Amino acid sequence: MFKKFAVLFYSIFVLNLVSAQHGEATAGAAPTQELSEKDKVSKENKEFIDHHLLDAHDFTLMVDKEGHHIGFPLPVIFYDNGFHAFMSNKEGFMHGEPTEVDGAHYVLHHEKIYKTDAAGTLTLGEDGHPTNEKPLDLSITKSVLIILLVAIFMLVLFGGMAKSYKKSVVPSGAARFLEPLIIFVRDEVAIPNIGHKYKRFMGYLLTVFFFILFLNVLGLMPFGINVTGNITMTFFLAILTYLITTFSANKDYWKHIFWMPGVPVPMKLIMLPIELLGTITKPFALMIRLFANMTAGHIVVMSLIGLIYVFKNVIAGVAFPFLTLVIYLLEVLVAFLQAYIFTMLSALFIGMAVQEHEHEHHAAH
Repeated sequence: MFKKFAVLFYSIFVLNLVSAQHGEATAGAAPTQELSEKDKVSKENKEFIDHHLLDAHDFTLMVDKEGHHIGFPLPVIFYDNGFHAFMSNKEGFMHGEPTEVDGAHYVLHHEKIYKTDAAGTLTLGEDGHPTNEKPLDLSITKSVLIILLVAIFMLVLFGGMAKSYKKSVVPSGAARFLEPLIIFVRDEVAIPNIGHKYKRFMGYLLTVFFFILFLNVLGLMPFGINVTGNITMTFFLAILTYLITTFSANKDYWKHIFWMPGVPVPMKLIMLPIELLGTITKPFALMIRLFANMTAGHIVVMSLIGLIYVFKNVIAGVAFPFLTLVIYLLEVLVAFLQAYIFTMLSALFIGMAVQEHEHEHHAAH
C-alpha cells in the first residue's frame, strides 16, 4: 500500500512540476518568469531523488550548502576505436562539458557518454534523447564499485567462516549471526522447494540471498547506493536463475512444456506456447519484483523527506520525519524480505525443473 502511494505521489509530483514549468514557459509573449520559491524546492527535490536513484560515474558522500559534491572520482573506461580511460574528475566531464580524449570529444549527459564535437553539441531526437553515437561504456560506476566491494566482502567473510569450522564446529564471530540464516535458507527454502537434490544448488541460493541482502542494506545508507533498484542488476540476477533452471531441467520438465501428458492433443497445441511463454515470464517476474519494490521504497523515503522542505512549517517538521522513520524501518524489513523472496522463487523454479513426476511412473506400472 505504501509503495503504491509512493509511486502515485511521485508521478503526480513530477507531472505537476512539469505542467507548472510548461505553463510558465508558454504564458503569452511575456518573458519567462522565474520559478517561485516553492517550485524551486520541488524541482530540487525531484532532481535529488532522480540523482539518488540513478547510477553515477563518481561517488558522492554528501553535498554542502553551496551545492558542492563531496566524494571521490571513479575510473571512466570506454571503447571507441580503442580503449580510453581517465578519472571522472577530469576537468568539466562531470559538469556535462565536452572532454577531449585522443583527438575526439565526449560529453556526459544523464550519466551516459556521447560522442560530440568541440562545442559539446547534442542532437536530440523526437523522444528528447540524444541521437549522438555512444561508445561502449565499461566504466567503474558507483553501482559497479559497490558490487565489487560486496563480492570481495562476501569472499572474505564466508572464506573466514569456512576456515573457522575446520578448527571447531562451534560457530564464532560472524558465524554466530550468519549460521541461523544459512540453516534457514537450507531448511525453509532449498529443501521444501527442491527436495533431495537441494545440495547441488545451495551454493547459488546462499550466494544470491546474501548478495541481495547486503546490497539492500547498503541501499538504506544515505549515499545514493541503489544497486538492486537498477533494473540491469535485477535482470542479470534473473538471467542467472533462468540459466540454472534451464540447464538443470530434466526430461519430465520439458515433456510437460512441449507435450503435456494426459492432456488431449488440441489442448496440447494450445498449452505449448503458453508453457513456453511461462519459462520467460518467471525470470521476468523475479526481475521486476525486486526492482520495483526497492525503487519504490527509495522514492517514498526521499519524497517524504523532500516534503519537509516544500511545506516548511511545524506540522511538516514533526509529522514527515516521524513518518519517514516508520517507512525507513519498514524498508529494513523489506531488505530482508526481498532477498528471501528472490531466493525462494529461484528455488521454486529450480525445484519445478528438477523434480521427478512420480505419478507418471506409477501410472506406467
